Amino acid sequence: MGCNSDKKLDVQGHRGCRGLLPENSLPAFEKAIELGVTTLELDIGITKDKEVIVSHEPFISRFICFNPEGNEIPEEMDMKHNLYQMTHDEIKQFDCGSKFHPDYPEQQKLKTYKPLLSEVFQMTKRKNPEIKFNIEIKSKPEYYGIYTPHPEEYVKIVLNEIKESELFSQVNLQSFDLVILEEIKKQSPQMPVALLIDEDETIASKLEKLSYKPEIISPYFKLLSSHELIMNYQEKGYKIIPWTVNEEQDMIKLLRWNVDGIITDYPDKLLDIRTDRRY
Repeated sequence: MGCNSDKKLDVQGHRGCRGLLPENSLPAFEKAIELGVTTLELDIGITKDKEVIVSHEPFISRFICFNPEGNEIPEEMDMKHNLYQMTHDEIKQFDCGSKFHPDYPEQQKLKTYKPLLSEVFQMTKRKNPEIKFNIEIKSKPEYYGIYTPHPEEYVKIVLNEIKESELFSQVNLQSFDLVILEEIKKQSPQMPVALLIDEDETIASKLEKLSYKPEIISPYFKLLSSHELIMNYQEKGYKIIPWTVNEEQDMIKLLRWNVDGIITDYPDKLLDIRTDRRY
């Protein structure tokens, strides 16, 4: 099968380590670093004050957060707490760590908030200054100017934050939004880019839509159907880093197929498989 068990694997903690601690939170990122991930995978949006905030949605999700009074967010308020219309001080009032998540029953519950990207950078400099970052710019055309800035401004704010942190060499940016990806290469040709591919898309057709060759192809893991497919793209110079791989048998299969990295909610499982060489 061409397996190379000594190959350097990029172990990416998805939203920190969502299976173990509340997603995209400082405790989850700290735990992921302690476990031994090489890269923190995280999502970002923009606040009213044009600060970069770590959040999967550009609004307060009722599925993972309680309101400032500690109560459920009613369904009619879904998507109403728009981060782009809120300051970070306002956002921090929401508890995004105590609510039980049915998909992640082992997730430890604790009261926490959505941090700024600058807070994550500061914490990692203390915990592990070598850690890498795979940062997803959450964006889609229907959100432009409503939940997020327009792409040109959005990318500029994010790149400025990364440059100010002096961590540019440890970051790659990723997005599903092709307009955002075009804007990244226009503003910062040196920034490595991961093309995210959703489960209802195909790798080949999405690659064709991009005007340049991204450094990384990051598909939904089930789109990778064979070792030959992966090898074919790797021979063309792409790194292959699938998301989000949570079952051990899927991890083992992808390790045997020599992917360059794996994004997972359970980096502890992946690191154990690597340590035990169960593939």
